[in-house]
Amino acid sequence: MTKPDVRVRRVYEPPSAGDGTRVLVDRLWPRGLSKETAEVDEWPKALTPSTELRRWYHGPSGEYEEFCRRYESELAGPEAAAALDDLRTLAKAGGITLLTAAKDPDRSHTAVLRRLLLR
Repeated sequence: MTKPDVRVRRVYEPPSAGDGTRVLVDRLWPRGLSKETAEVDEWPKALTPSTELRRWYHGPSGEYEEFCRRYESELAGPEAAAALDDLRTLAKAGGITLLTAAKDPDRSHTAVLRRLLLR
């Protein structure tokens, strides 16, 4: 069985030949970035945190561990689960790069997605 190849990068970094399929995993398009410059191959909005969850996390009571728990709960829904399966297939076939505008991808939803995809 082929092990999935999943990388995480900021969408503002220039594309690299080793990126594989470039997947934007933010709900909103990154500010100041054209679609041509970003070179995004997929944008599965079903995998992005809900607006309510994003607002809670970035608000005064948002805490990362609780965010992860709530986000994983959102990802258990049928549409998100199907989108995760699609990404797993891409990751095994030729690798994927999860793209985000988050300043700290290691403490964002991309870290949760990567962990789930590698499971």
